[in-house]
Amino acid sequence: MDDKNKDLNEHGEDCGCGHDHDLDDMEVMYLTLDDDTELECEVLGIFEVEDKEYIALLPLEEEEVLLYEYVELEDEDFDLLPIEDEKEFELISEAFTALYSDDEFEELDFEEDEE
Repeated sequence: MDDKNKDLNEHGEDCGCGHDHDLDDMEVMYLTLDDDTELECEVLGIFEVEDKEYIALLPLEEEEVLLYEYVELEDEDFDLLPIEDEKEFELISEAFTALYSDDEFEELDFEEDEE
């Protein structure tokens, strides 16, 4: 992934609570890019593969799904980590497709981290 910074900035409009709620209830989050701009993304889902949790994000007005490892931290906070291993990325992409294989996601592409 080009200049994406995996730090989560804020959830979205009307949130106002930091990170003190269940991510599954969230519809939109913002990623801060390396150039300090924000990328607004729809949360497509959080899913588990081989004892790790992953999150699928769709930047608004895009057709490319972003996949990250989702790690819960203390104080109900979380971190998003890049998936750097190509085999792991393929496995996660296939798992996402199997879990979310309705017509809405059939034409979406996946963006692999290239760091």
